Amino acid sequence: MAISLSQTFLSINRQLHDDHQVLPYEKCTSVASLSGQKFCIGRNKSMEFSKRSPRIPRALSKTSEPLSSIIHDFEKEIEPVKQEERRLADVWREIQGQDDWVGMLDPMDPLLRSELIRYGEMAQAAYDAFDFDPFSKYCGSCRFTRRQFFDALGMAHHGYHISRYLFATSNINLPNFFKKSRWPKVWSKNANWIGYVAVSDDEMSKRLGHRDITIAWRGTVTRLEWIADLMDFLKPISSNKIPCPDPMVKVESGFLDLYTDKDVNCRFCKFSAREQILTEVKKLLELYQDEEISITITGHSLGSALAILSAYDIVETGLNLLNDCRAVPVSVFSFSGPRVGNVRFKERMESLGVKVLRVVNVHDIVPKSPGLFFNENVSPVLMKLAEGLPWSYSHVGVELALDHTHSPFLKQTGDLTCAHNLEAHLHLLDGYHGKGRRFVLASGRDPALVNKASDFLKDHYLVPPYWRQDENKGMVRNKDGRWMQQERPILDHHHEDTHHHLKQLGQATEHYS
Repeated sequence: MAISLSQTFLSINRQLHDDHQVLPYEKCTSVASLSGQKFCIGRNKSMEFSKRSPRIPRALSKTSEPLSSIIHDFEKEIEPVKQEERRLADVWREIQGQDDWVGMLDPMDPLLRSELIRYGEMAQAAYDAFDFDPFSKYCGSCRFTRRQFFDALGMAHHGYHISRYLFATSNINLPNFFKKSRWPKVWSKNANWIGYVAVSDDEMSKRLGHRDITIAWRGTVTRLEWIADLMDFLKPISSNKIPCPDPMVKVESGFLDLYTDKDVNCRFCKFSAREQILTEVKKLLELYQDEEISITITGHSLGSALAILSAYDIVETGLNLLNDCRAVPVSVFSFSGPRVGNVRFKERMESLGVKVLRVVNVHDIVPKSPGLFFNENVSPVLMKLAEGLPWSYSHVGVELALDHTHSPFLKQTGDLTCAHNLEAHLHLLDGYHGKGRRFVLASGRDPALVNKASDFLKDHYLVPPYWRQDENKGMVRNKDGRWMQQERPILDHHHEDTHHHLKQLGQATEHYS
C-alpha cells in the first residue's frame, strides 16, 4: 500500500525523553495540492509551538528503512517529560540575540529553532511568490498582491501583513539574479521584485511579546552562477552615500550597488532598495513607537547579503533610535549567505550592536565566498597584513553550522545546488539538536518540502523532484474558450509619502516624480 510522506512525518503534541528513539506522530495532513495560483504546504507549526511549553517530538528515519517499517515503529508510546514552561513572549530578547545566542545553539534551544524556521519560511516565501518563468509577461514580479500574499501561500497563520514590496533595478551586472521575460510586452523592463517588509498583527505581537517588523529579501533559488557575477572587489561603504565614520569599512561592490542603485525613469525602482527600506522602517517605527518593537531581517543566499547590509544601514543611520531614546533591537537571521565585507565592516557591525545569526550547511560553497584565501579562518596576523587587499573578507555574527549528511532523509549527492537549497536548510534545522546528537525531526515539518525545487530526498520516499509548479503554467481559458495567460492586478510600487520620509532622513534627491 502506497503511503505518502506527509502521512508519515507530522508533529506529535507530546514531550519526549531526551533519547534518540523513533517515535509516532499523532495526526497527519496532506501534502500541498497546487490549484491555480494558490497553494498550501505543510510548513512547521511554529505558531502553535510558541504558545506552549517547548516540546521535542522526535522522528528518525534510518538510511534504508521503508516507510512501512517506520510506521510500525511509530506505534510505540512514551510518557511526556515535565519541563518548566517557557513562553516566547518572555524570552524574545534572547531569541533576537541579546546575548549572542550563548548556550542556545548546543544543545539547540527549541524556541530558537522554531523561530529560525519561521523566519526561514518568510525568506522562502519570497521564492515561492516570485515569477521565474521567462515565458510569462510578469517574469521578475511577485505573483500576488500585498493583501493576497500570505493567504495565497498558505501562510495566514504566520500572523503578519505586508506593508511594502521591495524592488531593485536590473541594470547592474548581476544577470543570474535578475529575471526577465522573453516577451516584448512586460510588466516592467528594468525592475525586479526582491522582497517585502511585513509587520506582525496584534494577535501575533501578543504571542511574540512585542511588535515585529520583518524584512525578507529574495535570493537565488537554484542556480549558483551569480557567484561568478560578483566583482569580488571591496569598496568603502560610504562611497555609495551610506554613512560611516570609518573609510576603511568596505563591502563587496556588487552587493552595495544592488542595494543602492535606482532608475529614476522606472516607477518601481525610481527609489533604491535602500531608500525603500529606510522610509518604510521609519514609518512603521513612528506608527508603533509606544510599543516594544524588534526589527528582524532575513534572507537566503544573495538575499542574506542584502539583509546584513540593510541591518547595518538601519543602525548606522540611527533609524532604530526612538524619540524616547530607546534603541530598537536589529537582528539578522541569515541562511546560506556569502561574506559581505572586510574585517573592519565586521568590527563596525559588532560595535553598533547588530546581531547576526548565520545558518549554513558545511557543504555549501556560497558561505565560503568571496574571500576564498583571505578570510576569518586564517591567522589574525595574516589577516592584518591582508587588511588593505580588495579581496580580504570576514563573516559577521554567530554561525550555526549544519551538515546535510546527518539527515537520513537526504541523498548523498555532490550537487552544489542541493547543498545550497533553503528548504533543505529548514529541514536540517528541524532535525538539529546539537553537536554530536542524532538527527531527529522536532516540529513535524514535512520533508517533502525539500524536493519542492530540488532533487535531494531519497527516491524511496516517492516524492518527485521539483514538484512545485503552477497549474497549467498560469494559463486559463477566456470567455471564448481560448487559452491565455491570466491577467494579474497591477502591483503597488511606492507609497506617496516615500519622498517625504526621505526628506526627514536627509536622504532626498532632486530625481523623483
